[in-house]
Amino acid sequence: MFDGFEEFDIDTPGATIHGRRGGSGPPVLLLHGIPETHLMWHQVAPRLAEHYTVVATDLRGWGDSGKPPSSPDHEPYSMRTIARDQVAVMRSLGHERFRLVGHDRGARCAYRLALDEPDAVTRLAVMDVVPIGDVYDRADRTFSLSYWVWSFLAAPAPVPEQFIDAAPAVLVDFMLDNWPEVQDAFPAAVRAAYVKQFSDPATVHAICEEFRAAATLDYQQDEADRGNRKITCPVLFLWSQRGQVAKLYDDPLAIWREWADDVRGEPVPVGHFIPEEAPDETTRQLLAFLS
Repeated sequence: MFDGFEEFDIDTPGATIHGRRGGSGPPVLLLHGIPETHLMWHQVAPRLAEHYTVVATDLRGWGDSGKPPSSPDHEPYSMRTIARDQVAVMRSLGHERFRLVGHDRGARCAYRLALDEPDAVTRLAVMDVVPIGDVYDRADRTFSLSYWVWSFLAAPAPVPEQFIDAAPAVLVDFMLDNWPEVQDAFPAAVRAAYVKQFSDPATVHAICEEFRAAATLDYQQDEADRGNRKITCPVLFLWSQRGQVAKLYDDPLAIWREWADDVRGEPVPVGHFIPEEAPDETTRQLLAFLS
């Protein structure tokens, strides 16, 4: 797994970020979703590394990255702040401009980074999300029941933290067993790593703070940008044909076209965890788009 990659821990102004780097060529940054770490890219990153310098990181608060204290307004775990970590990592590695790929939470960090740092991102790929502002503005009964994790994790501290700390594997196994279509998509060692991070109270609190920031600061920043700023680089959007994005939104691609002028994409016939359930198709799509 990640043969030929080197691990790193880079101190940024806000947090120490853990990750791996491998390959050669133009730089690509890969960002993970929930309940994952950078390990989610273990089948995609080595193939991209045949053509690119690939960097895969754990977001602030996740995996082996730092977990700085939060604040009453949750600003240390807003996507704007988390994105700054990633820009600092890439600059420390010598990359002022790079291609950017994110899944789930990583996709939210990625599009915020592209909005805030348009000169840094040359191409953006996002997977199985629509922007935060659109999520909340379009939320209904179906959303509330299918995406209950959003409300649960964003509940006031310490309620979700204490529930998760009591049985961390319950939440992780629920996600990994119920959100994919491909049930053997997670090797035992990878699944164990995802459960392990939810066994750390500091990580759980950081993740909850990220969801609290999503409902407040991230939403406010999206709404401030709506109609005023767009993503300036080409965008690829892939979504699960059998997951909640397809069920909740009649035309999710049209939503992204409100945020960028150059958008392309299509559904992938798997569940939510596209890079792990369909690594060959993910790699094919990325190689075609990133070139």
